[in-house]
Amino acid sequence: MDRPVFWISGGLLLLFVAFSVYDLNMVEGWINSSFNFSVKFFGSYWELLLLGNFVIGLILAFSKYGKVKLGMLDKPQNDYFKWVAMILCTLLASGGVFWAASEPMYHFVTNPPLFTDHSSTMAGVEPALAQSFLHWGFLAWAILGTLATIVIMYVHYHKGYPMKPRAMLYPIFGEKIFKKSFIGSTADIVSIIAVAAGTMGPIGFLGMQVGYGLHSLFGVPNTLTTNIIIIAVLVVIAAISVASGVDKGIQFLSRVNIGLTVLLAVAILIIGPTMFILNKFVSAEGFHLQNMLTMALYQGDKGWLGYWTVFFWGWFLGYGPMMAIFIARISRGRTIRELILAVSVVAPLVTNFWFTVVGGTGIKAELTSPGSISTPLSEGGMPAAVMAIMDQLPLGLILAIGFLIVTVVFVSTTVDSISYTVAVTLTGSDEPKRWIRVFWVLMFGTLSVVLLSIGENSIAAIQNSIVVTAVPVSLLMLPTLWGAPQIAKKLAAEQHITSTVKVPKRQEDMDDSKLVKD
Repeated sequence: MDRPVFWISGGLLLLFVAFSVYDLNMVEGWINSSFNFSVKFFGSYWELLLLGNFVIGLILAFSKYGKVKLGMLDKPQNDYFKWVAMILCTLLASGGVFWAASEPMYHFVTNPPLFTDHSSTMAGVEPALAQSFLHWGFLAWAILGTLATIVIMYVHYHKGYPMKPRAMLYPIFGEKIFKKSFIGSTADIVSIIAVAAGTMGPIGFLGMQVGYGLHSLFGVPNTLTTNIIIIAVLVVIAAISVASGVDKGIQFLSRVNIGLTVLLAVAILIIGPTMFILNKFVSAEGFHLQNMLTMALYQGDKGWLGYWTVFFWGWFLGYGPMMAIFIARISRGRTIRELILAVSVVAPLVTNFWFTVVGGTGIKAELTSPGSISTPLSEGGMPAAVMAIMDQLPLGLILAIGFLIVTVVFVSTTVDSISYTVAVTLTGSDEPKRWIRVFWVLMFGTLSVVLLSIGENSIAAIQNSIVVTAVPVSLLMLPTLWGAPQIAKKLAAEQHITSTVKVPKRQEDMDDSKLVKD
């Protein structure tokens, strides 16, 4: 295990919690100042980075390099459904329920500033859904596991170097980055801290959100004790999953998660506003594609950008290195085309449809009865919006219980995946020891409970801090934009992928023994 990286990253996390206990207002002040600095000076760069990453990935996928196989395996380890299920549980888990219900509603009652204001009217439905699609769609997914994954898979499986975030600097430094390198260690430490912030925040929010749901449905007291019990259940599930390994526990939990989500989506689709959901998914996706470049490069209202687009880009960039490692581990034997299409196209379309099912149902209810969803959302936050949407449907109680279960499982899949990748980062092996994997689950759970006991503001503070840590992470991911195409070209030459047209062999190129035999 890389002990310096372990002690420094773990120590900084503990130091953050200690400062929060000592003076939360001071910590919030630091984070807010750093957050504003990050948004002001790096927001435009992040927009270009995510867009460039997506476009370059698509070019690779549809070129001859799309046929290049990754990971030194002839056949994939997992079938397509298991593979995509594990991929979906990386990003969708972060916003699977509560953001899907609330973000479209936020944009519906107050249309984004780059569009004509049609707030709370039928004309505002497509802009609201399309803005949510941008934040959780093609660009967000692509930054998690396409070009960076190609670089990491090549460096680890083809070249034999440790599987660590520093591998993304290989296109610049070569093998030197894996020797005793200050830059390499810094890259690993920053990646661990960023993803820890992005994981501990959702764990804390989960405790509060599910606690609200249990109180709303069954009258269970929404207290700190209830929230801690919820987090404890999540940690136990995640610990069992990560202890079982990627090919057993994590894969099984991901399939269960996706199965439950599909069941919920089908149920809402059948008993909810079916045609409204289907029609608005198609029209909003068309609106999204038509305005995607405008939304992706928007530079108008800086306050709105910092609260929405730039915040999300920072959040997903913070996850980037670890998710690239996880997707690299489960994608051996896949081609570049399969990888990029699954992560950049299939997963975003599934996410967008899920957002339409949940968020679109809420918008339809709001159109029919103004204030039925927007009022609970403004007064009680995201969990209140989910409960309000379920109240508008037949079998609302059963659906609400299903949402709470799916939420716990969703966040559990995030925690087990992140804990696994942190263990990989510390050991450089794609099969880290079990105790290291379980240790990080317990670490995330314990620190989340401590932060939650300080107050809700501490959870929001660490959530915002991921945007700050995304600054160095975004610099770390930049070399993959030219490194991945170079690697694809090199592997194509090694695998003799030169043309999509088969050229007959010349007689003089045939084997000598074959000529003698003839």
